[in-house]
Amino acid sequence: MRLEVLHIPDCPNTAVLTERLDQLIVARSDVVIEHRAIHDQTEAAARGMTGSPTLLVDGVDPFAVAGLAPSVSCRLYLDDHGAASGAPTVAQLRAALAGPGR
Repeated sequence: MRLEVLHIPDCPNTAVLTERLDQLIVARSDVVIEHRAIHDQTEAAARGMTGSPTLLVDGVDPFAVAGLAPSVSCRLYLDDHGAASGAPTVAQLRAALAGPGR
């Protein structure tokens, strides 16, 4: 499985997302995580980043929201109680990594 973390430089939520992912893949040799800094709107559109950080799992954003435009701004994720956070929860990430075909 290939995980790609798209982020703007110095995004504080990139570290939060990475830490949570590391917890989930600690014993998995089949997972590769790549980080890619996105510097402008054109690059965000080309890569499919709808805010920083954006996680792609095998090239697909499991947290995609229909109609959300590409962006180099901060991205917010809603937890199961509707609270906003700068990264998906561990439970949300676990579900995304166990998604269809995985």
